[in-house]
Amino acid sequence: MINASELVIHTSFRLSVWIISQFHNMNIYRAKVDKLRSLKPGTLGRDIAECLDKNKLRLVPGYESHDLKHVLLKYEMTPVDEIRMQAFMLGNGNITLPSIAIFLYGFILLPHKWSQFLKDFKLGLFSMPIRTWTIEEYAEASTEELRKQVVSTRQFDLGRRLVTMGSFAAVAAGLFGMIYCLPYLFSPVLEDLVGAGFPFVGGAILSAGGLVSLSLRQRENGRAQLL
Repeated sequence: MINASELVIHTSFRLSVWIISQFHNMNIYRAKVDKLRSLKPGTLGRDIAECLDKNKLRLVPGYESHDLKHVLLKYEMTPVDEIRMQAFMLGNGNITLPSIAIFLYGFILLPHKWSQFLKDFKLGLFSMPIRTWTIEEYAEASTEELRKQVVSTRQFDLGRRLVTMGSFAAVAAGLFGMIYCLPYLFSPVLEDLVGAGFPFVGGAILSAGGLVSLSLRQRENGRAQLL
């Protein structure tokens, strides 16, 4: 049963999909799903189509690879698994504003799942990078074979992994500090304002620094893939 926090996430995602669909020709994407349904059973494309049909969903323009990752990584189309997948993808190197925003949204609303999110992040950290995978490229490949390839491949670079984890820690610590100090900023007592103001600014700087580091890391990964 979906609790209140999960319902908020579920409703937000459904609303986002509806808004996006209003600005695109959805017939194109329906045709794509029809083509995927015609593929052999066991292929990634066929499994994606069946997953969409099962959950009464459709391809979202600009986010087609999102459904690929759900099926490939065996994350269900549920609010909790959506955030779990974002945790995996952040660990996997998908450092984008939408990915960070969605994860933080779920991170705040689902504190009882933090330990699970950490496990998913670690799994993504030591799995094959898949952030650039597309349906067109892998639709006819075996889902199980691809899945084994992704989760069994360990690409360990201690220095870079520590930088990434440190950046995330900085963002998380900064946000925690800002949230903790926020109520005191509305206090009529001057001492509370001064005492909370400096840590709040410090938290903002810490979070900004972490985001900048992640952005630079993402750009470095993009350049490396072009070489």
